[in-house]
Amino acid sequence: MYDAVVDINPGSPTCGQFVGVELSDENHRQLWVPPGYAHGFCVISETADFQYKCTDYYHPEDEGGLLWNDPEVGIPWPIDSPQLSAKDQSNPALRLLLGEGGR
Repeated sequence: MYDAVVDINPGSPTCGQFVGVELSDENHRQLWVPPGYAHGFCVISETADFQYKCTDYYHPEDEGGLLWNDPEVGIPWPIDSPQLSAKDQSNPALRLLLGEGGR
């Protein structure tokens, strides 16, 4: 799978920057996503088992999202037309997520 993390903390000097890595059973990599960062992934194999370890209990009211293909962020996703949930299809661009002023 291709896994991406975006800094969405408005006061951070790296706000809007991302890290993207390939995770597989061959490379044994893991990716830590700090609280307050956006996280998305794309399965690039026939199947994938994905496991999260969380720092707190799930709180649906804290859930949000970022437009998967926001050109301002520029994540090089390995596919052009992913299957997205209805919720993910309506996520805002980073500029809107942070407020019209952007970073």
